This record gives sequence, structure tokens and C-alpha cells, in this order.
Amino acid sequence: MTRARDVANVLSTATSLATDTETAAAISSHNSSTTSVHGISDTAALATQTYVQNNKGINKGNTASRPASPANGDLYYNTETSVLEVYDGGWWLPNTAPGIPTSPVATNQPSSRAYNNGQASVAFTPATGGGKATSFTVTSTPGSYTNTGSSSPIVVTGLQSNTAYTYAVTATGPLGTSAASSASSAITATTVPQAPSISAVGADQSATITITPGATGGSAITGYSITSSPASTNTTQSASSSPYTFTGLTNNTAYTFTATAVNANGSSAASSASSSVTPEAGLSVDYLVVAGGGSGGGSFSGGVGTGGGGAGGLRSTFSATGGGGSLETPTIFIPGITYTIEVGGGGPLKSANSGQVGNNGVDSSITGSAFSAITSTGGGGGGSQSGAKVGQNGGSGGGGGVVEGAGGTRTASPVQGFNGGTGGFDDAVYGAAGGGGAGAAGGSVTTNSRGSKDGGTGVAVAITGSSVYYAGGGGGGAYGPQAEPAGAGGNGGGGAGGKGSGGTNGTANRGGGGGGASNSQESGAGGSGIVVIKTTQNAVSTTGSPSNPSTGIYIFNNTGSITF
Repeated sequence: MTRARDVANVLSTATSLATDTETAAAISSHNSSTTSVHGISDTAALATQTYVQNNKGINKGNTASRPASPANGDLYYNTETSVLEVYDGGWWLPNTAPGIPTSPVATNQPSSRAYNNGQASVAFTPATGGGKATSFTVTSTPGSYTNTGSSSPIVVTGLQSNTAYTYAVTATGPLGTSAASSASSAITATTVPQAPSISAVGADQSATITITPGATGGSAITGYSITSSPASTNTTQSASSSPYTFTGLTNNTAYTFTATAVNANGSSAASSASSSVTPEAGLSVDYLVVAGGGSGGGSFSGGVGTGGGGAGGLRSTFSATGGGGSLETPTIFIPGITYTIEVGGGGPLKSANSGQVGNNGVDSSITGSAFSAITSTGGGGGGSQSGAKVGQNGGSGGGGGVVEGAGGTRTASPVQGFNGGTGGFDDAVYGAAGGGGAGAAGGSVTTNSRGSKDGGTGVAVAITGSSVYYAGGGGGGAYGPQAEPAGAGGNGGGGAGGKGSGGTNGTANRGGGGGGASNSQESGAGGSGIVVIKTTQNAVSTTGSPSNPSTGIYIFNNTGSITF
């Protein structure tokens, strides 16, 4: 188009730019080549009311119509809730604190957690309305243990073992913190056990480990792991209970030990180390252990005799004559360990006119750590003439009373003596039985054997250097109106039965049974026991004043102790 024509067309009122072919073509070409105007790509709708409203004003609609991925800071008027919302990673209410989280659920996480450092994972649901939440805080009750995180779940640590906790959750945002949620259900924090404490006693190529457990951590202790220092043949050994014998050690080497306790959640921290112990070859020790004898049965009017008391149980490793049980194997004493000696008393007598069964004797024993106790059982009391006619069970059994009273039975594991005899009563036979002895049963009354019977004989033991009889049974008391004699006491300290008189006491420190009574008299008391220890060297120390007739022989007539 020429400049002249341009001017002419402009000045001409007859010329329409809209219908001018050349002008229209130029406008169309401009529009086609322009894809945006000042950053606005929708050039076709640039001047429309809808575009201005949507891009320069505030969009609106229901919840479902909110833009899914708007820019942070965009506003939206929710016509469904009549609330203005702002987008910042999600749609929130401006100028509002976060909403309260809901549905907290706690889960215990005990695996390998240290004692008193339990752990729980707390899941929850953040509020869907309210202001924006940037973090969440979980708090326990009791204890107020807390942790903060940006999302669910949140882990809380430091919980006390075997303690039940509930948990509540708060939400925090730029405009404050919400109220706490409702509490979760209670859940108990469990952990590994508390470290145990430990002690050790040396033995021959071994040590006896005693473990005192601490708290369980809320889950039962199932065992222990024990470790030696220095290393041994098997440095770490597992124990299911205490005490435990730790084997494979080298004699004359000093060791300490530590232990851990184990439950379903794992192992505790190690205990403090035990005191140092040095295993040593032990001393072979022979022993004689005799318990107190039982007393005879009590008599009352009518003169009917009662059963003799049974001898105290006898256990020995030394040569014995006529013993009720097999000789036992010498035991091992460990140097430095104190062994306790208990010497049992005889059963107390039964008073005149008591008509009661006799009293059993008291056990004698040797005990010590790293050592299975050696115990002899007190002798059984003799049967009476009235209701309790049966002799009592014991190391050796008590004799039965006159009216067909059965004898008491002996201790059988291990065998320590013999049974008491059986009493008799019919038109021709009146008699009480003898108590059992360590070497033979008490005498029994039969039709062809009238009168009360002797106590069972004891056994001869030469552990002190000379042969001495111990543990004879008590004789039965006589039936006074008849001419039959009373029973004699068994060789080994057994007391004789009475005839128109009281029974005789068993001999002290022989373990003999007491004699039965007659004619409303008192019965004989049982004799006290004795413990004798024999080895190749003298003790380092003793208590209880044992006699020491020659090297390595200790005779205890009373309770005491010995250390080599």
C-alpha cells in the first residue's frame, strides 16, 4: 500500500477499515503470529469477564472442585463450607491453628531395647481441616516422654521397663499448636532384662557361678550367658538356672566371670565382674554323718508297753560293719570354702501318761557351696499304746506299739538304716517292738515270740581310728502285768525299754533310739547325732570346737564349720 493511498483511505469517510481487504489481512496475520501478550497465552479470552474473574479475582466452588495442584499462596472460596482456604502444600484455613489429630495407636517395640529404655511407635491420623500443621508431638502418660516428627508414625524412646503407657498427639503449625488428641490404649513397654549380679567359687578345674537376676524387663528371663576372663576351654557358656558349674578351667589360674540375662527381647548388659577365684584340685574327704535318734512312744495307765525309737540315719564313706546301706564315695572339699556342719539332736522324750507316739530325731548334715549336701535323716519315734500305735518313719523306723502297731519305715534314698519292728496283742501275746537300727531291723512280736523286743543293732565304723558302734535302735517297753521282759537297746547307743518304769535314753553322739515306756512312765529320749570328717591334712579353721585326735580327723559333737 502506498503512503498516498494510506492517507486517502484514512481521510475518506467512504472507506471502511473493516472491509478493506488489505487492512483485514494485516490484522489477521498479526493475530495468528501472536501466542501471548505479556505472558498471557489465552489471547482469545484476554478481554473476557471470565478470564479476569478466574485469574485476577478468587476462584470458588465446592470441595471437589478445588484445583489439585495450584501454586502455594493461591486462595479458594469453598462454597460447600463457606470458608476461604489457602494452598500451601494442601488446602488450609488461613489465620487458624492446626486441627486435633485423631486415632492414636501405640505399638511396643521391645527387640534389643536396653533395660529402662523401652520404645513405642505411635501412629495417628492428622486433622483434615483447620490450619496447616508442620509437625506433630507424641507425649506419654506417665513419664511425659516425648518425640516430634513431621508425619505418622512417631517413635518414643526412654520408656521404663515393664510400665504401661498411653499416648496423646498434638499438631503444631505457623499459627500455634492444637489441643491434645484423645489417649491411645495403654501398652506395656518391655525390654531386655536388667543386668544380673554374680558371684563365683573355685573348684577343681571349674567354678560354681551363682547368679542373682535383676528385673525381668517385663518378659521372663529364659537363661544366662556366662563368660570367663581369661579365656578358657569354652569361654562363654549358657546356663538355664543358678547355681551353674562353669567347667574347662585350668587349676591354679585366677579367673573372673561376668553374666548376662536373656529374655525374648535379647540380652541384658553384662554384670559387674565377680571376685577373682582360682580353681584348685580338691581334697578327698571321708565322712560319717549320723542323725539324732527318735524317742520311744509314750505310755499311760494299764502298763501296756510302747515301741522303741528308731536310730538316726547313718551315712558313711568309711569301712563299716553291717551297714544298712552301701558305702558312699568320698567327696571333694575345695580349699578356701567353709563347710557347715549340723549335728542333729535326739527326739525329746514323751512324758508320763502322754500316750502319744514318740518324737523323731533331727537331721545331721554337711553343706557348702560347690557341694551337694550330705544329709542323714532323724530316727522315727516309737509307737504309743493308744491311738498312734504305728512307729514313725525316719532314718531307721520306730518300733510299733503293743496293739499290733506296725513299725516305721527307713529312709531309702540313700538307704540309712532299717525298719522298726511290729508290735503284737492277743490272748497270748503282749509286746512292743524295737526300733530299727543302722545295721538291722527292730525286733517284731509274734505268737511264738512273746514279750517286747530289742532294738535293731547299729554298725561299727572305724573312721576315728578305732571301731565304734553307732545308730542302734531303742528297745520296746514291757507290758507290766505279764512276766515278759522289756526289749534291750541295739548295740550303737540304743536305749532299753522300761518294765514297770520309763525307757532309757539313747546314747548322746551315737544317734541311738530311745527305749519305749511302761506302766504310765516317760519314754526314753533319742541320742544326739555326730559328724566325723577325715582327710589327709588339717583344717585352716573350724568352729563348734570339734576334737582333732590325729591329722585330718575332726569329730563334731555339736554344730560348727570347717575350712581347709
